[in-house]
Amino acid sequence: MEEASLKIYQSQVLLPFSLENGSIHAFLGPFAGQNNKKFGNILLPEDATTIPFIYSPKIDLNLFADTTNFFRAFPPVKERHLSWLTRIEASMSSDWKEIGIFEFIQLAKFDLHLFDPQMLLSAIFFWNRETRAFEFPCGFVCPTLLDIAAITGLLPLGERFHPNAFEEEVLIKDISITWDKKTYLAFITAHMGQPGTPVSSSEHIAFLMYWLSACVFCTPSLQVPKYYYVLAQALHLKKKICLSKLLLASLYTCLDEASESLSRESGPRNLSGPLWLLQLWLNAILEKRLYLPSTPISLCELEGARLTTLTPRKRLVDNFEKYIRAFLSFIEFTEDLASFLRQNLIGPVWLRQNNQVGSINPSSTDIWFGFLSWDVIFSGMR
Repeated sequence: MEEASLKIYQSQVLLPFSLENGSIHAFLGPFAGQNNKKFGNILLPEDATTIPFIYSPKIDLNLFADTTNFFRAFPPVKERHLSWLTRIEASMSSDWKEIGIFEFIQLAKFDLHLFDPQMLLSAIFFWNRETRAFEFPCGFVCPTLLDIAAITGLLPLGERFHPNAFEEEVLIKDISITWDKKTYLAFITAHMGQPGTPVSSSEHIAFLMYWLSACVFCTPSLQVPKYYYVLAQALHLKKKICLSKLLLASLYTCLDEASESLSRESGPRNLSGPLWLLQLWLNAILEKRLYLPSTPISLCELEGARLTTLTPRKRLVDNFEKYIRAFLSFIEFTEDLASFLRQNLIGPVWLRQNNQVGSINPSSTDIWFGFLSWDVIFSGMR
């Protein structure tokens, strides 16, 4: 490569690397010069520690050769909890429908445990902890409440969850939880009732605790912690809590933590939180660009169930370049980035019938107000 071309090359990208055959490649950015970088949030001072990782001058891909321990906190394989879920659902499905979590719980029947580490890490490189968004060439992009609704079936309505306030209000007496059996399999074994026996309040609350820990918020300890006890009781009592906002806040929080961990010399370790949701959202926005193959699924009125079939199965370090190029190809905001605004959407009736501008049912005004109005959301459980 000529010296002049090399200087241009090195000024446009930050991570050139060569393969064993001598060919040179480069990726990870930047799509704009750092000196010309503009922050969308003018209300906050510029903080160098929050610049997206793609602007970092040094990234060692050797850290990402073995990603086994990075994503240990992903949901477990469905076979581990499917029989318990089926048993509880037979008794509690009407209650779940009443509080709006029935469709969401159905997701635990699909392959949420599958993920593509290179796709996830490539996306996290673009996350800006200051703006709480991915910085693509087209601007700031991030999962929204509408994405949550399409993927999980959760409404943008309901009460905020304040652990201390709910603890005083919903504490139930005579609930038996075996606290010394916290690992997932041990917890299931300790609390799952025998076939043919009725589902008790204690068993239902225990199941909800397991589901929240393992399949929703994905705790880093791979155990069922006590701090989900209050939320599980509130759901058992059919409190209409706005889980969609709680889930979205938790996703933002775990992306902040994951982005920060990438800057450590030792690399990230045991990334936790609802990163399964990030995987499904990425599947949605990259489906057409990367021609991700879809597999037919059993009947389920959720985009999230279909998106589980799109997760790439091959885990290759070389895939970093493919994914980075895909993200950098978003020069303009396209329909790929708003993949749930379409007529053939799979999802709850209230979403499918009212997702086109100009044809929104007046009865859905509250729902769309929940999507579009500002709010303060919290991710803490204690």
